[in-house]
Amino acid sequence: MAVYKFSVTFEDYDDVYREIEIKSSQTFEDLHKAIQDSIGFDNKQLASFYMSNDMWRKGREITLMDMNEEEEETPKAVMKSCKLADFIEDPHQKIIYVFDFMAMWNFMVELMKIQPDNAKVKYPICSKSFGVAPKQYKNGVAPQPSDDDEDEPKSKKKQAMFDEENEYVLDANDDDLDGFREEDEDGVEARESFTEFE
Repeated sequence: MAVYKFSVTFEDYDDVYREIEIKSSQTFEDLHKAIQDSIGFDNKQLASFYMSNDMWRKGREITLMDMNEEEEETPKAVMKSCKLADFIEDPHQKIIYVFDFMAMWNFMVELMKIQPDNAKVKYPICSKSFGVAPKQYKNGVAPQPSDDDEDEPKSKKKQAMFDEENEYVLDANDDDLDGFREEDEDGVEARESFTEFE
């Protein structure tokens, strides 16, 4: 039986790193739980995996729970019924893992190695761990919806700057932006600045 060795890193915490070893016959739910155990989160929030290309663009979604409405034609893939081997197509497969859609914890999961299993090992396991994971909740309290932009995670701000086609768009609430670039009809880039209104 083949074993996948994945590297797992936080998007916004480069010094936190985990290696997860898991059988190819195990499910995305098993991988989800292994990641949660390795970082010490409470696993009470929703999560999704997104199969990704080399540019870390989100592809097919694999959800923790099926939240589809009845009128939707194509049911989403659900972690507990999706074996890893059925989705791994690249020896260096990249997967984006998103946990807690309020806090938007983003993880970059990359296949490092495919190796034979060890009969003495109970998979999945965290075979390597560097760095202390950040606290899941601020002051021990789960995050709540807020209009305060300062409380938004960096990853959420980044996502607000891109539309579904990965094109640059402006977020009027982002104070960090001081201008933007656009192309005129001739393809020449021009820069415009924001004007502050009192």
